[in-house]
Amino acid sequence: MPATVKTSVPSANDVLMPETLLKKRRGDTKAREQKAADRVEAKRAQKNKRRVIFKRAEQYVKENQAREREEIRLRRAAKASGDFYVPAQPKVAFVIRLRGINNIAPKPRKILQLLRLIQINNGVFVKLTKATQQMLQLVEPYVTYGEPTVASIRNLIYKRGYAKVNRQRLPITSNTLIEEHLGKYGIISVEDLVHEIATAGPNFKYANQFLWSFKLSNPNGGFKGKKFTHYIEGGNTGNREGDINRMVKLMN
Repeated sequence: MPATVKTSVPSANDVLMPETLLKKRRGDTKAREQKAADRVEAKRAQKNKRRVIFKRAEQYVKENQAREREEIRLRRAAKASGDFYVPAQPKVAFVIRLRGINNIAPKPRKILQLLRLIQINNGVFVKLTKATQQMLQLVEPYVTYGEPTVASIRNLIYKRGYAKVNRQRLPITSNTLIEEHLGKYGIISVEDLVHEIATAGPNFKYANQFLWSFKLSNPNGGFKGKKFTHYIEGGNTGNREGDINRMVKLMN
């Protein structure tokens, strides 16, 4: 009996696909797998970054506490030996503009522009050097300033802090914005920014330029005494040293 050869007839489900479509499907599958892997890697990197931020924040707290304890120890030692304790000169001042544009001489007006104190109740951080101290003396009738505490700096940045990016005023809503513009200086979070300002660190200039000048409100209860009289005469202008923190609290 002669052998019979069976030929398979393609069914409707065995439709041949073009090679281009197969390549596209393989490419899409590979892209999905790569995207999933990138997502996992991004989550891991974000977790590690948060851990670094928390460790830095804890370190800053310990440094501030150690500094406060050392200052208390020095005060007690000086008192016990009958001496006077003279604290170190402040490194940073917070300056608030009190007077408008009327009746301001050209030189103080220019200094106020250089300090970015364009409007009434604008506030900025200034690193105290010989040059900046001379500038502040020239504009004392128009501003008030003093040494801010770490708590005041933190409250200002968290509550009133805005970033200056491409001449735009952007709210600081996340650490990502800070890392994008200050990450190359080792500043990746708000706490890093606070620490750099408070300690007048090596990158103070870039950190301060990143911050838009603070727009404060009039103090609760109004100004005490005459607004344009010097602070030591019962007014509000000039150097008020540590009492600037009370003024910041009233205006923040």
